Amino acid sequence: MKNRKYIIMAIFGATLIITSCSSNEKKTVADNSPAVTVVVNTVSEDNGSSNLSVSGKIEATKSANISTRMMGYVDKIYVKVGDKVQNGQLLMSVNNADVSAKLAQVNASILEAEAAFTNAEKDFNRFTILFQKNSASQKELDDITANYNMAKARLESAKQMKNGANAQMGYANIRAPFSGVVTNKFINAGDMANPGMPLLEVESPGQYQVLALVPESEILDIKSNTEVTVQIKALQQNIKGKVTEVSTSSKNTGGQYLVKVVLEKSDAQILSGMYATVKFPITSKTKISSVMIPIEAVVHNGQLTGVYTVSQSNTALLRWLRLGRTNGDKVEVLSGLSANEQYIVSAEGKLFNGAKIANQ
Repeated sequence: MKNRKYIIMAIFGATLIITSCSSNEKKTVADNSPAVTVVVNTVSEDNGSSNLSVSGKIEATKSANISTRMMGYVDKIYVKVGDKVQNGQLLMSVNNADVSAKLAQVNASILEAEAAFTNAEKDFNRFTILFQKNSASQKELDDITANYNMAKARLESAKQMKNGANAQMGYANIRAPFSGVVTNKFINAGDMANPGMPLLEVESPGQYQVLALVPESEILDIKSNTEVTVQIKALQQNIKGKVTEVSTSSKNTGGQYLVKVVLEKSDAQILSGMYATVKFPITSKTKISSVMIPIEAVVHNGQLTGVYTVSQSNTALLRWLRLGRTNGDKVEVLSGLSANEQYIVSAEGKLFNGAKIANQ
């Protein structure tokens, strides 16, 4: 019995030794995965600037989304994106078989109404002469007059129906509302066009404007006709502009007010959709220190936003953030990142939690 106890204890001890050795072997396994080359920056506080700067997007001053008021299949598209078009030029045709049939019926109605009106007019003239010679009664003249007026009304109604059919034919042949450039195409030949559905977008180049959103704390200081400076980062240029519209409601713009700035004409290669920073010549009321990071460093995962930071072991660590206002190409960090912390701006490979990194 005693020997049996010693044997069990020996087996248990051997098991502990094997487990301990296995654990030590796992701990000594080295991570040989290559390091991801990254660009690292250090968080610094932005104490605000003397002038108010807000972000905006450039668009053409004269722009139109072209649609049709009739339903039908697109027969042919005569232009493509980038084509220059003239005012009234045919851009697209929608199948108009129904409208053509209706127009043919209207033309037949007009011929019938014209024949009836001609006969009624002859009877009216003849009975008017007979009544003046006392050869027709007042009742006969009244009946002929009523028939004449009804024939005249039917003819006018048929002509108005033709005007309506011709207008529908115009909706089938879609033309340019002004001279410009086709900047977008939302449909292809053979697709079904519905009333009010955007089909093409045409812009008139040469005159551009910036739509900027101003916070409520600053909007009362923005006045129309104010001269401003617009910085276009993609072009590395500053262009003068003038405030033309200041919205008085933020109901549909998330609590911020829309301000429209028209740019002066210049030789800059401006394109619609470019981002710009509008600098108003007023003192910003927001003087609270804030943490600003580049928008390109922000990581999106569904509704969550974060940034990769650098851990003490020189690995990537994803940190979730709460973001605030956007200023140019930077965004304010309300929580989740402090001053003097390091974060990754860009990487040459795919980042994940725990990935080894190497500074560029």
